[in-house]
Amino acid sequence: MSVDEVVKNIKRRPTRAVYVADLVIGGGAPVSVQSMCATKTQDIPATLGQINLLQEHGADIIRVAVDSRRDVECLSVIRKQTGARLAVDLQESYRLAEDVAPFVQKIRYNPGHLHHHEKSVPVFDKVKFIVECAKAHRCALRIGVNFGSIDPSQMGVAEDPMDAALASAREHVGYMEKLGFENFIVSLKSSDPNDVIDINKRFSDEFPAVPLHLGVTEAGMLPVGEVKSRVAFENLLAVGVGDTLRVSLTLPFEQKGEEVKIGRRIISDVAAGIFRSVPRFEQRGLNLISCPSCSRVENEKFVELAQQVCEMSRFAAEEDITIAVMGCRVNGPGETDDADIGLWCAASHVNLKRKSELVGAFSYEEIVGRVRLELEQLLQDRDKSRVITA
Repeated sequence: MSVDEVVKNIKRRPTRAVYVADLVIGGGAPVSVQSMCATKTQDIPATLGQINLLQEHGADIIRVAVDSRRDVECLSVIRKQTGARLAVDLQESYRLAEDVAPFVQKIRYNPGHLHHHEKSVPVFDKVKFIVECAKAHRCALRIGVNFGSIDPSQMGVAEDPMDAALASAREHVGYMEKLGFENFIVSLKSSDPNDVIDINKRFSDEFPAVPLHLGVTEAGMLPVGEVKSRVAFENLLAVGVGDTLRVSLTLPFEQKGEEVKIGRRIISDVAAGIFRSVPRFEQRGLNLISCPSCSRVENEKFVELAQQVCEMSRFAAEEDITIAVMGCRVNGPGETDDADIGLWCAASHVNLKRKSELVGAFSYEEIVGRVRLELEQLLQDRDKSRVITA
């Protein structure tokens, strides 16, 4: 039996079909696998090379980042040189939807980012603009809700991040219904696999017809990043939840194909019934969260920095501590707020935090040494607390 035949054996909850060019997501179609370029979109040769690499590994959809008019110009050139199904992130600039729609098959927007620009414009009007652009060019949409960047208006209503994230998704599904647009999917992502399992099951129960894009964001480096992804995806796919997925790993440019390979292995294992379903992910010891290497990373040293922090912190491997290493401003501030020690990278420096408190900004050359000092101090503070408690 071929891999494609095995994958078709996954029993799925019935969802409506969403069309990304000739690819069907949901509607009983096989689970598809996505990935994202780690190259700068304005580096056209490198981005085309990355697209070809991901296609060779079996990526069904490939995402590129577009944050400026210049990125759009480069995307138009890239479009002429590849037949790949392309998706883009709008991030804060929702008006770029009009410019990118002619060159892609799918557009992703994050409800948590729509408040940044043109704050006087109602969110519904912004979504309406995106939908009209998608309709005009037959693009699919993804409503991408991320625990690291939840809509502030929802956080003000619900104290629990999961409830806030679900409320945000619910609101935007309502917008789609009001606008009469059905060619959309939803993603609800967290760096915690257990949250990913819980919220996707809850959403699927409430909106059984809406196809779901699965992802554990900031899963980190191998091998732990694959373990986190497996726990979430296997538990969801095994009960029929999930129509497309992306494995998000911190990897060097030339290894990005591993995301696709691992995603396909997970799907095949579930279909063949040879996976080990683990009800919950148990984090034991040091938890290193790092975002996937992508084109939004503001300094290419990010991947090397994440690896250096991982190596440096091995002496605290048994401690219940979370360190977050984030590559850009998109999810950096939010994800690092909950970490014991957080780093989010700018172009020429790294912001260092303890929980939500900013410690300072340090160069890429000095940051690892400073993180070690913070980690040692954190351990000392905990030891003192243990002595006092005892």
